[in-house]
Amino acid sequence: MAPKNRSQAKPPAQPQSFTKSLAISAIVIALLSAIYLFLDSHLEWFYIFSPEQLKDVSQRALAAHGNDTTSVVKYIVDELSEKLPGGYVNLDEEWIFNNAGGAMGAMYIIHASITEYLIIFGTAIGTEGHTGRHTADDYFHILAGTQLAYAPGPGSYLPEIYPQGSVHHLHRGTVKQYKMDEACFALEYARGWIPPMLGFGYADTFTSTLDFPTLWRTSYVTGREMIKNLLMGKL
Repeated sequence: MAPKNRSQAKPPAQPQSFTKSLAISAIVIALLSAIYLFLDSHLEWFYIFSPEQLKDVSQRALAAHGNDTTSVVKYIVDELSEKLPGGYVNLDEEWIFNNAGGAMGAMYIIHASITEYLIIFGTAIGTEGHTGRHTADDYFHILAGTQLAYAPGPGSYLPEIYPQGSVHHLHRGTVKQYKMDEACFALEYARGWIPPMLGFGYADTFTSTLDFPTLWRTSYVTGREMIKNLLMGKL
């Protein structure tokens, strides 16, 4: 009796499966890239603040209250809350330590969303550090004291000086050394992609301070404000 022919095993389909997965991944990456580029070129759609508006209200607050920084901050927050009702402005003055780029200060988060943040940042005793290289334009409206900044380059041997009432604009993707001499506080406004900036704000906790309660509080307040604004349709 002749032996039965055994069915030959099919060759593994790994190469075809790998090619299919690679193609799907490429399509997904291309789609996400297209969405990102589209949104990045239309970020103006999502902004509720403007540098001109914040410069104007800061200068009027200083004209009204001078070196009374408590009243200056209240003037700014009250006006912004009146013009943007509905919870976009955080009225709870929750101060949190902030260590980033080697500098230490404190901040009060007025607004945090995917495309904007607005905080009061500063220190009563001075600090110095690295600005970070960010995915957003950053505007420092100096409310008290003086900020110094330095960017190396040919013939660059003197600091940039930003006194009370001036604005220091750190352009997206650029970097500087900065120093807040003695007591200095600023209304800091960032517009662009905010979530990638959080890594800069967190890094010093893991490499230096190990201050995890402050990290938790920073994450809680920032996340709460971002989620609240998303639920209101604010990207």
